[in-house]
Amino acid sequence: MLTKTQITRNWLPRYTGMPLKEFGNYILLTNFRNYVRRFAHMFDCKIYGEDLTMQAATNGDDLTIINFGIGSSNAATIMDLLTAISPKGVLFLGKCGGLKKSTEIGHFILPIAAIRGEGASNDYFPPEVPALPSFKLHKFISDKILAHNVDYRTGVIYTTNRRVWEHDKAFHSKLRAMTCIGIDMETATLFIVGHANEIARGALLLVSDVPVTPDGVKTEESDKKVTAKWVDLHLQIGIEAMTELGHQGEKIKHFRY
Repeated sequence: MLTKTQITRNWLPRYTGMPLKEFGNYILLTNFRNYVRRFAHMFDCKIYGEDLTMQAATNGDDLTIINFGIGSSNAATIMDLLTAISPKGVLFLGKCGGLKKSTEIGHFILPIAAIRGEGASNDYFPPEVPALPSFKLHKFISDKILAHNVDYRTGVIYTTNRRVWEHDKAFHSKLRAMTCIGIDMETATLFIVGHANEIARGALLLVSDVPVTPDGVKTEESDKKVTAKWVDLHLQIGIEAMTELGHQGEKIKHFRY
């Protein structure tokens, strides 16, 4: 049988169109093509995989961005595929729904943990294992957020496989009982599969909607406004944090439980 390394070294270029030698040691992950395009425009670098499942680009400073798609299955896939290059750090630049009155559209969230409501992560660890980021990586991100004079929130993210739930009152009650600050479809999976693969990982989430309020459900129009107002800053903070981490050469050690 093929080993996992043999599979992932074949499949990472297959999914992204990018040769292994082109990947940097530090990775930005996103769900959106426009993040990759903005990144490529900033650094005047080539985008791979425009006609493939995933798109990727690498600047001249050891940093790669990958659009892996949406949902926990894709999140698990990319974190497995990245074992082909053993990255030194992975940061997810995602969007989430805000679940607290103190969390408004345009706020940034650095999750301290994520609740594994998606199911995909159960294939890697028992449900009792918490989904956590790498603290040192989050420290770099926190410093960069503050350097831009921007405030941020911390708290627990609920990750679900369910995309259309905004109409479900019982699900709303469940979210309130768990006292989560936000909801998304990838963070817990990225954290758990990163832990399983001994990859340093973090997430900087942008609140793009407040779906528990009647007029807060995301629409095409509202998402365009969020993109226009906050996405450039979101991307810039991620680039600065991961670039500084690379320049300082600090290793983020993976601690086994």
